[in-house]
Amino acid sequence: QVHLVESGGGLVQAGASLRLSCAASGRTFSGNSMGWFRQVPGKEREFVAAISSIGGRAYYADSVKGRFTISRDNAENTVYLQMNSLKLEDTAVYYCAASPGAIGVTNEVELFHSWGQGTQVTVSS
Repeated sequence: QVHLVESGGGLVQAGASLRLSCAASGRTFSGNSMGWFRQVPGKEREFVAAISSIGGRAYYADSVKGRFTISRDNAENTVYLQMNSLKLEDTAVYYCAASPGAIGVTNEVELFHSWGQGTQVTVSS
């Protein structure tokens, strides 16, 4: 298991930017692929982005492609989600999660074994 703590959420206006961070501790961070998901009340958790264990590959949901960028710093045991041109529909609780590095980049929620507590992102008009 990997212990994950998200930060960086907040209230912003539409069109603004935010950068989320997820600090990891526990098992070797660099051995895990990492992902970001989001969830709004009453809906299932939605995939946002994922990055391979050494950062060579990234994968995005169509809804955020071109606006969000996932990155990681294995020396700092941290994964980031840079969110630009935020829209009202980006409002959600954002979670980071870890999946086994051996399976590569994935968007399948059941393959992620460790989750953070979430950070709220609210986009206002």
